[in-house]
Amino acid sequence: MNELKDGLEAIFSAQLKNRVSLAKTGSRERKRKLKLLLATFLEMEEEATAALYADMKKSPTEAAITETMGIKTEASFAIKNLKKWMKTKRVGAPLTVSFTRGWVRPEPKGTVLIISPWNYPILLVLNPLIAAVAAGNTAIIKPSEFTPASGLFVKKLIEKVFPENEVAVVLGDHEPAIELLKKPFNHIVFTGSPNVGKLVMEAASKHLAGVTLELGGKSPVVVDETANISDAAWKLAFYKFTNAGQTCTAPDYVLCHKNKQEELIAGLAANFKKFFKKNGEHTTEDYCQIINQKHFDRVSGYIASAVSGGASVVFGGRTDKESRFIEPTVLSNVSLESEVMTEEIFGPILPILPYENLDDVVSFINKRHRPLALYVFSSNKKNQDKLMTETCSGSFLVNDCVINHANPHLPFGGINNSGIGSYHGKFGFDALSHHKAVLKSTSLSPF
Repeated sequence: MNELKDGLEAIFSAQLKNRVSLAKTGSRERKRKLKLLLATFLEMEEEATAALYADMKKSPTEAAITETMGIKTEASFAIKNLKKWMKTKRVGAPLTVSFTRGWVRPEPKGTVLIISPWNYPILLVLNPLIAAVAAGNTAIIKPSEFTPASGLFVKKLIEKVFPENEVAVVLGDHEPAIELLKKPFNHIVFTGSPNVGKLVMEAASKHLAGVTLELGGKSPVVVDETANISDAAWKLAFYKFTNAGQTCTAPDYVLCHKNKQEELIAGLAANFKKFFKKNGEHTTEDYCQIINQKHFDRVSGYIASAVSGGASVVFGGRTDKESRFIEPTVLSNVSLESEVMTEEIFGPILPILPYENLDDVVSFINKRHRPLALYVFSSNKKNQDKLMTETCSGSFLVNDCVINHANPHLPFGGINNSGIGSYHGKFGFDALSHHKAVLKSTSLSPF
């Protein structure tokens, strides 16, 4: 333990000394680093794909769509716009201080800790890092111990691009994370569960460090009577069962108008067969596994407890403990007290609940924690607007799911139990920058 503490202290101290030099770098130098990071990642892309397969049996296609493309987009967007983001901006002054001139100057926060999750173990390391580097910070990265191959890949990539006193990767179990959280970082970026997020926030409070917490939760889907069911079924099947449902913004449950429920279920079943079956048999070629045995037992247990509580398995439900395979599963007649309705599922289970009145849907959503995302499938603008204005969520998507991740012009983040703060694009740059107020008085001052 002393060796661990000493090693972490050496890295942190070196970055602390280096942060002043980094703060002086201009857009050209920071863009050079981002270009080198992106170019090196692209050179190592096959290694990244192999690591993701080793950790999660994530197919090359899924790795490209869900990880690689997002990294390319985020880095390219930052490189293109960084000079503009870094500009000191002149602001006006009211009559009472009209003899002054004012500016807002973005400056690096300093030292940043990035604690990343296992579900997208490369994307959710590099995207926050891109924001940290763009803003001129140092960074220490702690990848998840549940994806060791991806962690090793990230460490190898970072060591090719950055000196340790600028960006460092610390591998290991939870002990290094606990020790790192004792350090007086200026900002912490954490992606994970609300329970662990509270511990991170508590640790940050001891040093009054800033936090960006992306915490997930139960993201609902509303399918009203005007929805294009063919479109909704395809998108729900694809985005729910991608990564075996292990996505923070995955649709968690569906509130479907009772007149559309049978059609939606049929559409989900048809798309499931199209995506994940060959010759009538399920295939795991493009379907990744549950991350570990603990999570397999948790998710498969949700199915069993839901069924014992009166739920019906509409389709799916098969599991294989040895390969950690859980078939995409749709449930109906689910008790609101069952775990699939009280806990974030984070797996390939989709409960469908019927409704008659949209006011009841609004009330149902508002009685629960504010979700990371809310998805609405509807052709009725009045219904779309009602759900947007009368509920609260980190993001709100109409006639689609999850793809807000792919737009760096949009902030990504939750609210309250689903997260604090946001990042992506300029929002990430701003989150990891201090916006300093600068005022200069003139000789015309009456004081």
